[in-house]
Amino acid sequence: MSTTEIQSIQGLIVEEDIPLTLEDLCQACFAPREHVIAWVVEGVLEPLGETPQDWRFTGASLHRARLALWLTRDLEINLPGVALALDLFDEIAALQAHQQRVGPR
Repeated sequence: MSTTEIQSIQGLIVEEDIPLTLEDLCQACFAPREHVIAWVVEGVLEPLGETPQDWRFTGASLHRARLALWLTRDLEINLPGVALALDLFDEIAALQAHQQRVGPR
């Protein structure tokens, strides 16, 4: 008789249209509050609202914050480097989308 291994996975489903508070974003991407605030100051993330208490982030911000955290922790890239890398990722995505619209030549 064979045994079956059951693995439990815990996750958080984030609706793209539901705004996240600063605390929600930090919890969802496992980033310290100080990192997220620094990313906003550097322009990596652009929340709606004037103060950290009023900030609201989108699902796209969550994806961007996860990338920023990966660049910061795993690749040890500094804050300006993270901003540059994410801008380059955006540019690549825009070029890929354009290429798909235009098609092969």
